[in-house]
Amino acid sequence: MATVSSVNSLTASIAVAERQVQRSQTQVQEDASRLDQSQAQLSRDQRQLSSAQQDNAQAAHSAPAAQASAPAIKPAPSIAPALARAIDIPANPPASIKPQVNAQGQTIGKVINVTA
Repeated sequence: MATVSSVNSLTASIAVAERQVQRSQTQVQEDASRLDQSQAQLSRDQRQLSSAQQDNAQAAHSAPAAQASAPAIKPAPSIAPALARAIDIPANPPASIKPQVNAQGQTIGKVINVTA
């Protein structure tokens, strides 16, 4: 014969089991919903990838024709040689050259270094 405490214990166990089943069902539903969303996103991403690949293929096929009709672009000339000629600093300056001072007492070299 079943006692009251064993019946209460079984009832409590059944209640715990029902709550666990409900939580598990809720989790399964949430997971299914996330899976559906992920599959939809994957489908959209695959369509975008396919479209991008088609665009790239079309651009690759039309690129040689566009390059043939476009004028050649010349690289910009280097300004380093012209700049070096403009500065033309002697390697060994003569000893007779003295620093010049402007009205504010600054040497020309300091002004050039600051503004350059």
